[in-house]
Amino acid sequence: MNLIERAKSILLQPKETWATIDTESTDVATLFTRYAMVLAAIPAVCGFIGMSLIGFGGFGVTIRTPFVAGLVNMVVSYVLSLVGVFVLGLIIDALAPTFGGQKSPIQALKVAVYASTAAMLGGVFSLLPALAMLGLLAALYSIYLLYTGLPVLMKNTPEKSVVYTVVVIIAAIVMGVVIGAVSALFLPRGGAMFGGADAPSITMNTPGGKVSIDTAGLEAAGKKMEEAARKMEEAQKSQDPTAIAAAAGNAAKAAAGAFGGGQAIAAQSLKGALPEKLAGLPRTGFDVQDGAALGLPTSQASAQYGNDTRQVRLEIVDIGGLGQVAVMAMGMAQGEKEDKTSAEKTWQEGGRTLHQRYEKDGSHAEFKTILKNGLVVSIEGDNMGVKELQGFMSQVDLNALEGLQRKGKS
Repeated sequence: MNLIERAKSILLQPKETWATIDTESTDVATLFTRYAMVLAAIPAVCGFIGMSLIGFGGFGVTIRTPFVAGLVNMVVSYVLSLVGVFVLGLIIDALAPTFGGQKSPIQALKVAVYASTAAMLGGVFSLLPALAMLGLLAALYSIYLLYTGLPVLMKNTPEKSVVYTVVVIIAAIVMGVVIGAVSALFLPRGGAMFGGADAPSITMNTPGGKVSIDTAGLEAAGKKMEEAARKMEEAQKSQDPTAIAAAAGNAAKAAAGAFGGGQAIAAQSLKGALPEKLAGLPRTGFDVQDGAALGLPTSQASAQYGNDTRQVRLEIVDIGGLGQVAVMAMGMAQGEKEDKTSAEKTWQEGGRTLHQRYEKDGSHAEFKTILKNGLVVSIEGDNMGVKELQGFMSQVDLNALEGLQRKGKS
C-alpha cells in the first residue's frame, strides 16, 4: 500500500477505494505504522509550528505558545489522536449489529483510520492559525468518508447508514472535546503515560491527575448507544425532531461515560454558596438550574448583585464528571495578552486555575476560578476593576464548594 496513493484515492474516489480496502488483508500494526502514525503527525507538527513559531493575533499583537510547552503539546496531541482513532474503531465495531452490520474489529479500525484521512490532512491549515477554520471543512469531509465506508466494510444496511454515522459522530465529538483539551494542555510523565495493555482502562498520568478511557465499559456504553440509535431510527421514521434530539443526547451521554462522566452536583447545593451580599452590594436576583447539555448532566447557580451604579454577577457551573477532565485540561494553562484597551491573564495558584480579563477604562472586568473538583466559579462586573472582583470572590466559600462530591454514573 502506497500511503500517498491511498490518501489521494480515498479523498477523490472514496466509493471505489472503500471497495478495495474491504478486501485487503491487514492488521492493527500495519494500519498504524504505515498510515495512521504518518498522517497523525501532520496536525501535530503543523499545530506546533503555527502556535509556537508563527503565532497568532491581530492589531499588531502576536501571541505564541512557549516553545517547550508547544513541543510537549505536539507530542501529546500526536499520541492522543492515535488513541482516539483506536477507540473510535472500538465504538464502530460495537455498534455494527444494531444497524444490521457485522462485527469485525479490524474492519472497524480500517473505517476509523481511513475516514480520518481528510481531517488529518486538514491539519496542515494549523500552520497559519488564521486558516484553522479550513481544517474544520476537511473534518466535515471525513464525515462523508465515514458515511460511505460504513456500509461497505461493516456490511450494515444502506438505509441505516445515516443514523449509524450520526451515532458514531456523536461519540467522536465527545471524544474529540476531551482529547482536544487534554492534548492542548497536558504534560505527560514519560513512559508511564499509559497503563498496561491488559488494564481495564487506558490511563493518562498528568500533573493534575489521571484521565481514564474505560475500555471495559465501552461495551456497556455501546449498548446504551445502540438503544439510543434504535430510538433515533424510530423517531426518524415518524419525523419527530424532539425524539431525534433526545435520542442523540442519550447517545452522547453514553459516549461520555467512557471518559468518566458522572452526575452533576445538585444545583441547590451550588445555590447555598451564593452569599446574600457581596461587599455591601445586595443580591437582587438569582437563577438555579439542573439541566443537560448534549445529554450530559449539568447544574448551574447564579446571582446578581448591585445598586444604581455598580452591577456584579456571580455564577457557579458544574458539568458533571467531565468537570474533572476540565481540571486536568487546565492544569498547565498559563499565559497573558494585552492590547490598548484590555488585558487578560491565566495562571495556576494553590492547585486551582485562575483567569482574569478587564477593560483598561474600568468599564468591565471578569475573574474566574476553576476549582480542584471541576466547578467553575466566575464573577463579572461593570464599572469596577479586577482587583475589586478578586475581593468579591474571597467572600465566596470556595473551600466548601471544592469539598462537594458528585454521585457516580447514572
